[in-house]
Amino acid sequence: MIIGVPKEIMNEEARVSVIPETVKGYIADGHTVLVETNAGIGSHFSDADYEAAGATIMKDVAKLYEKADIILKVKEPLFNEKLGKHEIELMHKGQYLITFIHPASPANHQMVQDMAKQGIIAFTLDGVPRISRAQNMDALTSMSTCAGYKGMLLAFDALPKFVPPIFSAVGGTPPAKVLVIGAGVGGLQALATGKRMGASLKAIDIRPMAMENAQSLGAKIVDTGVPGEIAIAKGGYANSLSEEWLQKEREAIAAAVKEADIIFCSALVPGETAPILITEDMVKSMDAGSVIVDISIDQGGNCEITEPAKTCKKHGVTIIGIKNIPGLLPTSSTWMFAKNISNLFKYMVKDNKINIDMSDEIFEQTLVTIDGKIVHKGTLKALKK
Repeated sequence: MIIGVPKEIMNEEARVSVIPETVKGYIADGHTVLVETNAGIGSHFSDADYEAAGATIMKDVAKLYEKADIILKVKEPLFNEKLGKHEIELMHKGQYLITFIHPASPANHQMVQDMAKQGIIAFTLDGVPRISRAQNMDALTSMSTCAGYKGMLLAFDALPKFVPPIFSAVGGTPPAKVLVIGAGVGGLQALATGKRMGASLKAIDIRPMAMENAQSLGAKIVDTGVPGEIAIAKGGYANSLSEEWLQKEREAIAAAVKEADIIFCSALVPGETAPILITEDMVKSMDAGSVIVDISIDQGGNCEITEPAKTCKKHGVTIIGIKNIPGLLPTSSTWMFAKNISNLFKYMVKDNKINIDMSDEIFEQTLVTIDGKIVHKGTLKALKK
C-alpha cells in the first residue's frame, strides 16, 4: 500500500504519525511511505531522517493525498488555510484514514458527515478497545499519559499560587488543592504529577477500581453516590449515565469543586460525548484565580463552558481547553503515537490490503465511515441527540 503522512496543520500541533523507526517497518513489509516536507520537524525528526529510513519526501501535499491509499494522521481533518481547502476535499473515494477523529463530539459532526459523503473509509484511534491484544495499539492511553502529565504542568503555570506548601520568614502557605475528575490513565498521571509537586489531592470517579487506584496515589476520594453496578462498562471504562444520575453526581461533587484551586477533567465514556460534570454555576462558585484543565474537550468536555482549542478566563477562573496537550510534549508523544498506529496498521493489513472484519471488536469500535455512511455507534447516538 502507499502510505501518506501529511504535516499536521492544527495550530501548535508538533506531532507526526510516523517516526523513522516505524517507516523502516512499513517499508520492510513492502509498503511505500510518502512524507510531507517538514512533517516531523516539530518532533525533531528531519526530512533527512525519514529519507534515510526509506521514505519519499513530498513538497506538494495535494499530490501526496492523491497518490496515497491510506492517510495516517494525528488529528482529525481540518481546513488547510494555505491551500484554501479542507483536508477532506484533498482525499478521494475509497481512501483509508487512521487518526484521532473523536466522532461523537458535537464539534466534529459536520466533519464526519463530510467524510462519509466523500467516500472515505475512516478509523478513529479513540475507539481502540481496552483489551489485551489491542494494548500496543491504544494511542488514547498513550496520549492520556502525556496529557495527564503536561496538563497538570499547564495548570501549575496558570495558578497564581504556590503548589507545594512554602515556608518563609513571613509565614507559610498551604498546598494547592487539586481535584481530579476521572481517574483513568490521564487522571492518574495528573494525580502522580500533583503528588510530585506537593499538592493536596482529591479524586472523583464512579468506578470502584479507579477510586482504589487514586487512593494509592494519596488522593482523598469524593463519593459520587453512583452504584458500582451501573458505573462500569465493557473493558473497565466508565458507563454512560442517565441524566438523572449525572445530576446526582454533580450535586455530590459540588462542594469539592468549590474548594479546589485546580480541577483536572478527564472523565470519558468511550465513543460518546463526554459527560458534563461541572456546570457554569459550579464554576462561579470557585475562587478567583482557580484553574480548570479540561482534557476531555476532544469529546465535548466535562465543563459546561470550556471553549474548544482555547484558554479563556470566565468568572475569574482560567479554563484550559487546549485540544492537543500531548502535542506540547512532541518528542515523547510522537514516539508513543507512531508505535501505536504502526501496530494497528499491521494488525489491519492482510495480503497488502485492509480487510475489515466487523466481527472483530477492534474494527467494530474504530470504524467511523464506510460506503458513504456513518457506522460508528457513539456518533450515531450523539447525532440523534
